[in-house]
Amino acid sequence: MKKTILVVDDEKDIVDLLSYNLTKEGFSVMTARNGRDALDRARQKPDLIILDVMMPEMNGLQVIQELRKEKSTASIPVILLTAKGSETDEIVGLEVGADDYIVKPVKIGKIVARVHASLRRKEQSAKELSPQVDLIKIKELEINVSSYTAHLGKQKLILPRKEFETLVYLIRNKGRVLSRESILNAVWGENVHVVDRTVDVHIRKIREKLNTYADYIETVPGVGYRFKA
Repeated sequence: MKKTILVVDDEKDIVDLLSYNLTKEGFSVMTARNGRDALDRARQKPDLIILDVMMPEMNGLQVIQELRKEKSTASIPVILLTAKGSETDEIVGLEVGADDYIVKPVKIGKIVARVHASLRRKEQSAKELSPQVDLIKIKELEINVSSYTAHLGKQKLILPRKEFETLVYLIRNKGRVLSRESILNAVWGENVHVVDRTVDVHIRKIREKLNTYADYIETVPGVGYRFKA
């Protein structure tokens, strides 16, 4: 079955260029020209979204935040397209839930390669998560791996996909010290160009949501993190 890619950019030339080349690669392509239309089309559950940051009505970062709030769209991989290229911009994009980050001008070969890589990571992640225990319980913390949901008591935790997968990876390796590099490779994949600080940002956000359970994630100075429970 063909994979479906949603391409979102307010520049028609870029949308047409990506649509043409992704179709040639065997993908089915949907398009949107602004953030609000992107959210509507995302509810049709494409396999991956290529999303521009600077757009009218809603920018790409706002779109990702909305996607991650909805159960039906929370786990869709998102590749950000932007004219900005600083490390800070990259971290902000990944912090709100993007899976990858490509700086304009568009290079078709790079985008196609990243699309294939993101889809492979999604499939691999599903394989790695599914054979093990589907329901993780630690006192009041309950995580359902197959549905990507987590609850702390009666409160539902809003965890974007990368935060969720980072937490599950830590728990499934509880007691072991995990380096930032190992977390990046396990959750983001070895071919994604993200910085170590990305892990720190995600850990900080996970701790904030875990509230009184935050101390279960221990920082090991100069090395990485360990789940202590």
